[in-house]
Amino acid sequence: MAAAGGVPQFASLYVGDLHPDVTEAMLYEIFNSVGPVASIRVCRDSVTRKSLGYGYINFHSVSDAERALDTLNYSSIKGRSCRLMWSQRDPSLRKSGTGNIYIKNLDKNIDNKALYDTFSLFGNILSCKVASDAATGASYGYGFVQYETEEAGKQAIERVNGMQIGEKTVEVQAFQKRDNRDTNDSNFTNLYIKNLKTEWEDEEKLKEAFGKFGTVTSTLIRSDAQGRKFAFVNFENNEDAKKCIADMHMMDVRTEEEKEKAGDEEKLGPDGHPEGKLYVGRAQTKKEREKTLKSKFAVTADSSNKGVNLYIKNLDESVDEDGMRELFSSFGEITSLSVKKDDNGKCKGFGFVCFSSPDDATKAVTEMHLKVVKGKPLYVGLAERREVRDERLRQRYSAPMMGGG
Repeated sequence: MAAAGGVPQFASLYVGDLHPDVTEAMLYEIFNSVGPVASIRVCRDSVTRKSLGYGYINFHSVSDAERALDTLNYSSIKGRSCRLMWSQRDPSLRKSGTGNIYIKNLDKNIDNKALYDTFSLFGNILSCKVASDAATGASYGYGFVQYETEEAGKQAIERVNGMQIGEKTVEVQAFQKRDNRDTNDSNFTNLYIKNLKTEWEDEEKLKEAFGKFGTVTSTLIRSDAQGRKFAFVNFENNEDAKKCIADMHMMDVRTEEEKEKAGDEEKLGPDGHPEGKLYVGRAQTKKEREKTLKSKFAVTADSSNKGVNLYIKNLDESVDEDGMRELFSSFGEITSLSVKKDDNGKCKGFGFVCFSSPDDATKAVTEMHLKVVKGKPLYVGLAERREVRDERLRQRYSAPMMGGG
């Protein structure tokens, strides 16, 4: 049986955005009302057996699967709107990026269904999704649509780019894989900001604060695993983005009370940036960030010829050398390690691990920084040699010499 309009000849649907409590029995009851279901599988974690939030529904006939796609897509199951699409057994089309478009500056009230309804006018959609917070379901303000054909994607860009959807004017462009994006250091508009002021955790106030440097086309605020806020601000042009970095990077965002409490001590993050200072820089991909960190570690390794030494603090008092080795040995060859102990033989809360290669040290920092061990989040960063730290503090706190006659 030939499938019309490029519809797969097999009768399998992908169902996504499922509530964690949705079971195969629930899905069977819903989808079997459309036509006889051959099998259903909710994908689960191999260890915990918890739902991964998606699954597959196999019908006996393509026509029943097509009817389910038409009538049940974005229907509510346990309070969540489910997302249906044809299951692509051959991933080559999906991975090729054909007909894939990126939509940004979306109104936060636009959900998957509204996005689908808007873009389905231009051709057969293989997948459609608004990026959102997994826990709250709140939109991040951007989304993706993949069409069956390149022509449909081009038509959608031509017709919808610059159009108002909801309360915002959207920007629609061809999606580019990260590896293919322009990462020219000198020609960028998108900035990454961390160590935000509390008042900037509201998008309107963030846009107002950074808008003084030029037209801001979009903003996005996210939280890391520890709940700390960071943001992306995209300017209309490169010059405005550069002005923003020059003016805002390294701004002290601490309160007077925090400054007084810290005294002369400056806490550094694992990337070497002071925790009390605003970071504003070109937004990088995860691969680029790891490459930057790796380069920094490589310089340290070359200068010492003894590997890359990491400083670990906030350790539980029960941690010893064996416990430390167990925590870090999976990342690569450890040339030395030490746990600092008090007179009673208990850990004083910090220690050092030295890796033979920058790659291994990078992996350790990426995976272990802020990981909770024995109820405490670890700090893992590059160990700063005492003379380097002394010099940095000297430069920071020494008053400039006044010129004499």
